[in-house]
Amino acid sequence: MTTRRPRAAPASASGRRHRFLRAVGNSWPLRRWGPSVLPRLDRRLHRWTGGRWMPSRLLIPVLILHTTRRDGTPCRTPLLAGRTEAGTFIVMATNFGRPRHPAWSFHLLRDPHAAVDWHGDLLPVRARLLGHEEQRAMEEQLLGWMPCFHDYARDSRRDIRVFSLTPS
Repeated sequence: MTTRRPRAAPASASGRRHRFLRAVGNSWPLRRWGPSVLPRLDRRLHRWTGGRWMPSRLLIPVLILHTTRRDGTPCRTPLLAGRTEAGTFIVMATNFGRPRHPAWSFHLLRDPHAAVDWHGDLLPVRARLLGHEEQRAMEEQLLGWMPCFHDYARDSRRDIRVFSLTPS
């Protein structure tokens, strides 16, 4: 006579999603090809669908950040974004765990006035770099939006810039 072991309780859907997004975010193909392929694909399909759809939105909430380069030319960057209850957008300058900060974060530091395209609506925003204490206070939310946040910070060997984008 064999005794059956009790089964472990099934993982919650959010726990499975978190593990899946962390695995995808840390996968070799995404780390290698994501920075060059995903933004182009997202921008192109976002334009073709009139702001209604981007491939990255299948997994995560994404917005298009409109900034200007130092020479004044426009820059449109698809970014993973969280949204707080107050309506503020939170964006993380992880750059797929690469050692350098992404260009768009320098644009926001130089000129905090920008715009975001959120599901087809273009909203003017004002950016503010969050301090270390503010980031720690939001850690649970950051990991909810981007489960591989700490992995990217460790691999990049730099402090990840986190910006709050407040609609103005």
